[in-house]
Formats: sequence, structure tokens, C-alpha cells
Amino acid sequence: MALDLDLFREKLLLLKQMLLAQEEMSKEGRAPVTLEQDSVGRLSRIDAMQVQAMALAQQRRRESEREAIDAALRRIEEGEFGYCVTCGEEIAEARLVNLPSVTSCIECARQK
Repeated sequence: MALDLDLFREKLLLLKQMLLAQEEMSKEGRAPVTLEQDSVGRLSRIDAMQVQAMALAQQRRRESEREAIDAALRRIEEGEFGYCVTCGEEIAEARLVNLPSVTSCIECARQK
């Protein structure tokens, strides 16, 4: 299998840029909740805390995705991209096209 590594590198870098842009846009939602005396009151504070919790959960997901992307970029540089980290077999190109940061072949993924 001859993968177009430049194409996958470009796609991974684009995905990483999108995640960084999303992080920047959600900064306000992750900010500490402050008690505003002039707002409606307790329900507003609870609502704000729920919004913050969701924003923090999304941030953790984005960080995890960025780490997976960085690992995939390292595998490209090391010549190991496209091979399952569990069994060493080639990962199907269609699987890599859909999720270029994937680390395992479909058989190993099913066993997890």
C-alpha cells in the first residue's frame, strides 16, 4: 500500500488547526463562573456552571484529539503511519481517510 503521506499530513494539520480555532472560540465558556448579583439568581448560576462543565468536557475531548493528531504526525515522520500499533498490519486506506489519526486496524479495534 502506497499512501500519499503529504495528503495525510495536510489533512492532520488542517484538523489540528480546526481544533485550535474551536478552543479559542470556546474560551469564554470555560471561564470560571462568577456570582452576578444583578442576574436572575441561583438558576442562572447553575445554568452557567452546566455550560462551563460542557465546555470543559469538550476541551478535554479536543486535547485528546490533538494528542492523537500529533502522534499520527510523528508516525508519518518515523515511517510508521498506516500500520496498526497493536499487530503491525496495514490499516485500510479507507479507514485512514475517514480518521487519519486512527492507530489500529479494524480487527484490533474490534477486539478492544
